[in-house]
Amino acid sequence: MSKQSLDRILQSQGFGTRKWCRELISDGEVTVNGEKVTDYRASFDTEGLSFTIFDETWEYRQNVYLALNKPPGYECSRKPSHHPGVLTLLPEQFTWREVQPVGRLDHDTTGLLLMSDDGAFIHAQSSPKRHVPKLYVADTDAPVTDELVEKLLSGVQLHDEPAPLAAQFCRRLDERRLEIVLEQGKYHQVKRMLAAAGNHCQALRRTKIGQLELDSLDLEEGEWCYLDAQQLALLSSAAG
Repeated sequence: MSKQSLDRILQSQGFGTRKWCRELISDGEVTVNGEKVTDYRASFDTEGLSFTIFDETWEYRQNVYLALNKPPGYECSRKPSHHPGVLTLLPEQFTWREVQPVGRLDHDTTGLLLMSDDGAFIHAQSSPKRHVPKLYVADTDAPVTDELVEKLLSGVQLHDEPAPLAAQFCRRLDERRLEIVLEQGKYHQVKRMLAAAGNHCQALRRTKIGQLELDSLDLEEGEWCYLDAQQLALLSSAAG
């Protein structure tokens, strides 16, 4: 961390162009560590910096790492085509910061979605080489049978894949509900695997990535939170 002028700090945090940030400061809309600042050239150490804009307090973050409890009907894209984008569920400054989803959930799939403006983090989390397990709960059209579970565990052949794809873990939860863990993250993978095994997915929810569980974040659908270092470490943990 280092000292930066206040207008640069606000711009880096996604509050608009340098010109707009300077106007906010000059108009007296910004306080830093409890003190109103009207000189945009004033410099501050970004380490532990807290500032308030329009009576809302923020902490300086070099990068942001977010978890969203994605509701149905939203696209995981910065440029959605048929449904609202998940970025509309976040404060506007995250769009300015170029926050983007880490991987994708279908528009009708709900649950745990990671988002960040850290390109290296996004790449690492999205890489198939990392084999991070992801847990899904699927509601099915037909009853969940032992045969279905065994097919998913032993592997099913999808028409555009060179080899069968198998679940790392799978178990029946209810008559028409199962829990499945995948590592690959292929396009529509859970839905396609269920179809290939002779059933169909009616609803799908991602509840866990690595050892980070959605329930531990206490988020209602559409709500988001920052992830701290301890929670980020759970993303790299193998399933246990």
